[in-house]
Amino acid sequence: MALDHSPFRPFDGRLDPEAALEILRGATLGADDGEIFMERRRSEVLSFDDGRLRTASYDAAEGFGLRAVKGEAAGYAHSTEISEAALRRAAETARLAVGDGGGTLADGPPATNRKLYTDEDPLAGRAFAEKVDMLREIDAFARGADRRVVQVAATLSAAYQEVEILRPEGRRVTDVRPMTRLNVSVTVEENGRRETGTRGSGGRDLPDALMEPDVWRASVGEALRIALVNLSAGDAPAGVMDVALGPGWPGILLHEAVGHGLEGDFNRKGTSAFAGLFGQRIAAPGVTVLDDGTIPDRRGSISVDDEGTPSGRNTLIEDGILVGHMHDRQNARLMGAAPTGNGRRQSYAHVPMPRMTNTLMLGGDADPASLVAGVGDGIYAVGFGGGQVDITNGKFVFSCTEAYRVKNGRVGAPVKGATLIGDGATALRRIRGVGNDMALDPGLGTCGKNGQWVPVGVGQPTLLIGGLTVGGSAA
Repeated sequence: MALDHSPFRPFDGRLDPEAALEILRGATLGADDGEIFMERRRSEVLSFDDGRLRTASYDAAEGFGLRAVKGEAAGYAHSTEISEAALRRAAETARLAVGDGGGTLADGPPATNRKLYTDEDPLAGRAFAEKVDMLREIDAFARGADRRVVQVAATLSAAYQEVEILRPEGRRVTDVRPMTRLNVSVTVEENGRRETGTRGSGGRDLPDALMEPDVWRASVGEALRIALVNLSAGDAPAGVMDVALGPGWPGILLHEAVGHGLEGDFNRKGTSAFAGLFGQRIAAPGVTVLDDGTIPDRRGSISVDDEGTPSGRNTLIEDGILVGHMHDRQNARLMGAAPTGNGRRQSYAHVPMPRMTNTLMLGGDADPASLVAGVGDGIYAVGFGGGQVDITNGKFVFSCTEAYRVKNGRVGAPVKGATLIGDGATALRRIRGVGNDMALDPGLGTCGKNGQWVPVGVGQPTLLIGGLTVGGSAA
């Protein structure tokens, strides 16, 4: 079928802008805030597995959400039909949250013409056959790289989101958001034991860079290396010990164990482990944590958030002191703070809420090798898989996908099955050294909250943390 690559213009032919504004103003009369969020999203996923193309899918969807906010309440209605009639029906529902009114409509977000990524459509460039050929080359290259490779899976995905936000003061905010991602998984087998390594990269860009042979070969090589490391790994130790964390992707622990606890809604409601600690020391000296949605082309970056607020470079922890939270417009108003550009939603069918963008810890002045050498008895964790976090107390459990035993400062054999157990507040205070090698993740993160999923980024330097609990099976 022919794909529609024409620009998304909901007010050209389908909606009269004056009528839409009149409906929105009626829905938000006496409210504190509100907007109409209109969206078109298209995506493509190609998956190559077990030597053949397993999945080739294309999806397209569009719709709007209309919101009216009064105090802590929000009325929200959405539809796949972008029309005046659908808007009027949605306004009747959203209006229920406003009741008798009495609110004062908040000022709209500041204007910006900043663009952090291309506005080209990643689905409109490379031909389908080219993408399939690349995935086939990945499979052949991985299988030819080592005789122990028994399974290869590769996925190339691209998406294009176009949004337009109409606000009660009459402003229209638009953004187009490309996204591409390449994932490679390699499974090896030896003496009846199988292990898998994964690697990939992505961001708000076109697929051209990911399809360069040097790029995908590097992903294959890294996935194979991780699989072979785990093929020779022994059982992880158990107990309270020192832990060195590698740079880049291990920042996912920071994102989960600390970042969620600094989102505005959890702090306003008092359910965060960090609630009530604003202005106090919550981390070791030298620890500075940012949420930065302004890094060009990064997976978690946004030119404007889903309420029309420009994204920001927001300092959350400065030299160990809690100095900021991440806010959408509603929670910022209720907490007497300014919106920070963190009001995000999965799609037009979801309400916005405070969400992270790219959350990272700034580098320090320590040599990374010296930090690892500072581990007396513990592990060096450089890769993470899944984890679980309780926001109310910050307690976390994370599994390591690549880790090594360290004794007396010497990195030894790889270990398998290691988990890190602790809580974010304690872990922050026990940081004993911050490396000078801050790195961002390769562009693969997706964050879930209250049933909504959005793309995010993480980053950190090498860290030395004392006294974390390591779960393992070694005696």
